[in-house]
Amino acid sequence: MDDGRPIFLQIAEQIENSIIDGSLPEETQVPSTNELAAFHRINPATAAKGVNQLVDNGVLHKKRGIGMFVSPGAQAKLRQRRRDQFSEQFLQPLLAEAAKLGIHPTELKSMIDRYEENR
Repeated sequence: MDDGRPIFLQIAEQIENSIIDGSLPEETQVPSTNELAAFHRINPATAAKGVNQLVDNGVLHKKRGIGMFVSPGAQAKLRQRRRDQFSEQFLQPLLAEAAKLGIHPTELKSMIDRYEENR
């Protein structure tokens, strides 16, 4: 579970991915920090840091005495954030490079369509 990023960020992303793909639906209880720590063989404080980041972002909420749960609207919120990140990381550079090469957006769309047809 080490891709060079802090482990707490990897824990948070793993939970986010489960929310996005629907395996952790809204209002579902997420694993406890102790369960996450045991599963990943990490310090519970590290797992808690990842979970708390999601709480701070409004993705998870605490039900006192019960645990952490996926917040209503979390999936849509995460998808929108990831779409925005996708645009910044991939789409904007793609369009900039296409412009340098004289590729019009409609031609680029045709290229993407042809690629999809041949997959």
